[in-house]
Amino acid sequence: MQETDVVRALAALAQEVRLRVFRALVVAGPAGLTPSDLAAQLEVAPNTLSFHLKELSHAGLISQERQGRNLIYRAAFDTMNALLAYLTENCCEGQACTPGGAAASCHC
Repeated sequence: MQETDVVRALAALAQEVRLRVFRALVVAGPAGLTPSDLAAQLEVAPNTLSFHLKELSHAGLISQERQGRNLIYRAAFDTMNALLAYLTENCCEGQACTPGGAAASCHC
């Protein structure tokens, strides 16, 4: 992941509503959510949600797919994992931080 992509992704997540939207989409998994489901779940106005979805999409953190008359938004798990890998790449000086080598959380 390029440094500019990391900055763009972190900037997109550095806002309360966008962070909540992204987390809701992560929880939803591959099935994703429609904008109306997201708006109801997060109690966000549809026009406000639209702005935040655009920002997350621009950062590559979510994807959008049309299914009939509905739009389905999903977390971009590849991008999320690449961001986490970038942030933990040099954790513990490159040594495995947890049993099994999982770099998701460092316990140095």
